Amino acid sequence: MFHRRLIVLFKITHRLYSSARARSEETVKYISVNGREFQCDSWSNVSSKILSHLGRNLHLQQYHPLSLIKQRIVNLFYKRFVGRTGNPVFSVYNDLSPVVSVKQNFDSLLIPPGHASRKKSDCYYINRDYLLRAHTTAHQSELINMGLNNFLVVGDVYRRDETDSTHYPVFHQVDAVRLCNKNEVFRSIENGDEMPIFENNGIRTAEKQETHSLEASKIMEEELKASLVMLTQDLFGQEVKYRWVDAYFPFTHPSWELEVHHQGEWMELLGCGIMEQRILQNAGAQDQIGWAFGLGLERLAMCLYDIPDIRLFWSTDTGFLSQFENRDPYDDIKYKPISIYPQCISDISFWLPENGDYTSNDFYDLVRDIGGDTVEQFQDSLCK
Repeated sequence: MFHRRLIVLFKITHRLYSSARARSEETVKYISVNGREFQCDSWSNVSSKILSHLGRNLHLQQYHPLSLIKQRIVNLFYKRFVGRTGNPVFSVYNDLSPVVSVKQNFDSLLIPPGHASRKKSDCYYINRDYLLRAHTTAHQSELINMGLNNFLVVGDVYRRDETDSTHYPVFHQVDAVRLCNKNEVFRSIENGDEMPIFENNGIRTAEKQETHSLEASKIMEEELKASLVMLTQDLFGQEVKYRWVDAYFPFTHPSWELEVHHQGEWMELLGCGIMEQRILQNAGAQDQIGWAFGLGLERLAMCLYDIPDIRLFWSTDTGFLSQFENRDPYDDIKYKPISIYPQCISDISFWLPENGDYTSNDFYDLVRDIGGDTVEQFQDSLCK
């Protein structure tokens, strides 16, 4: 893929940036994102390199490896959940704007102020009120508020991260939500119409939320886990080893991570759980109970297709793309390397501001703006 492979090693020394650069930054007042104008402020940190990824929509490109994986997931949920007429009950939203509000990305999901995931060093902020979504979960509340009960959201997400073969500031997620009312929860239970899904003055335990009955929570948990095991076996084969690990997420309780045994190691595949009832209440679905999960498409595709570097997904090299052209989502495809060029290492030193307003991710974004995806890895050392 890469005609040159560049590793950047950089040393950092505390000093003031030049006043000329500060003056030039002060002149930037507005930024255009997806045809919308936003006023910049002290939170603005999205770079032109990151913005250049908007609209690529790799998950929508025919025969792209991410599109193939996405289709397998969609097909399974179409097949597993059908209505009375035999039609799929899940709908798919794969072209929602990646520009979301802070309320969508954090507040609607009960992520508290001060949470680590809100930091400027972790997210790409357009300004203090808007950012590029850090997860497709950001769209849950708005879709539930529209009256949707079963849906999949697929899209690109943006997080400030280190650069290496398994990390990239833009990747793709699938997020799923399923809501059920009382009749749907207990449809297979004798005298189910007499059983409640909610209870008053309940107690939150490791097994359920304070507002849910234990029976309803367990039935939803069983359906969720059975669906995800079926998905795992569809992707990795019937003999795949898997395990459930208790987890914590602000927007679900109880919560789990599903791990699969792949190439001799346990690998986290996805996170899931029973949706926090406060989210449903705030979105106007107070009479329902729900489950949700989210997974990354790149991680799946790298495992299933033996793709060694996450940056390959952004390649326009026909040597890469042709390996997936005209392939079926269920074909056994194994990537064949196309680059034989050795690494090129550079050592860079520069001054830092004395006020400490700097993180390594600031430099990573600068390198991406200049070197693009030819820069494969960063290593930093701080000198005082």
